[in-house]
Amino acid sequence: MKKVLSFIIIFALIFCMLQINVYASSIPLGSVTVNLSKEKIAPGETVKVNINFGTELGAYTFDVAYDKNIFEYVSSEGGTENDNGTRVRVTYYDSTGGSNPRSNMSVTFKAKADLVTTNPTDFSITAEGLANSDASQDYDDITSPIKKSITVEPNYVDYSIKLNYDGNIIANEEKEMELITESSLGKNYENVKMKVEVTKKPSDNATVKLLATERTRQEIDLIQDGWGEPDGYELGGKDVAQILDIRGLFSEVGDYTIKISLLDADSGNTEIATKSISLTVKNEEIIEDEENNGTQNKPNNNEVTGGTNNNQTNTEELPENLPKTGMTQYVYIITAIAVLGAGYLALRNTKKDE
Repeated sequence: MKKVLSFIIIFALIFCMLQINVYASSIPLGSVTVNLSKEKIAPGETVKVNINFGTELGAYTFDVAYDKNIFEYVSSEGGTENDNGTRVRVTYYDSTGGSNPRSNMSVTFKAKADLVTTNPTDFSITAEGLANSDASQDYDDITSPIKKSITVEPNYVDYSIKLNYDGNIIANEEKEMELITESSLGKNYENVKMKVEVTKKPSDNATVKLLATERTRQEIDLIQDGWGEPDGYELGGKDVAQILDIRGLFSEVGDYTIKISLLDADSGNTEIATKSISLTVKNEEIIEDEENNGTQNKPNNNEVTGGTNNNQTNTEELPENLPKTGMTQYVYIITAIAVLGAGYLALRNTKKDE
């Protein structure tokens, strides 16, 4: 009986010791927290990943995984680091035996400067080899990654909308135009729709058409149908310059205003950019009259410069003094009068002698 009791006691002691060891090696370190210095940065900026242990550790190995297409490793604080291009490993061991434990560490990354699109991503943190300050207590490895999200987004430039054409717009004549959407660095959209509407016209009966040809060679009116496939079209990137060739047709002479809007179909048709464009439509006969009047009023380039022409009739005035040299019409007249006078006197003297 004593042997049986002794065996039970020994078994119980062994069991308790095993339980203590199991308990000692399976304590989770649930107080670890991760925070970022910024949750949104621009290309070329840095972000620091701060890891707080929640207790003092004398030994640890933390891995911080990152997207090498978006970030590059800069530095770390809190241990010996090793960067393999996609993961930074920081290892620490308190060689003093517990007098120099740590309660946190950090890793700094830099977003690549040549990014031109929005890049949402995350840092993924795992750990192993965790022990308290004097290495008397081990903690569970962190195998389920702790993830922290971050977005790298360029400083986008707003889209501008232009309507270009040459010359005048004539009523009831098609006018070739270019509808241009541009940005030096435009935000990326997967599904954009263009909406065109007439907000002002000379009368209720005036009509406007802005005609464009799709890739299927089907002609559409932007005012009636807008522009873009049913799901929209892609827009964005560096030095965006989308040019749409259109033909405008206006039924009446007068002033028009056309509003052009770009909408993001993926976010409930929210407005990306808008532009109101004022246009004046003329009558061809009026334009011809304006051109003719302009021609009449233009100075003659062949005329001597320095003179002015006020469309007045110039009256030639006789000079007060005759030229001292040369023969003029006045000399001839005086000579003729003198000859006639001399002839008259000679004839008179002849009659007296008779």
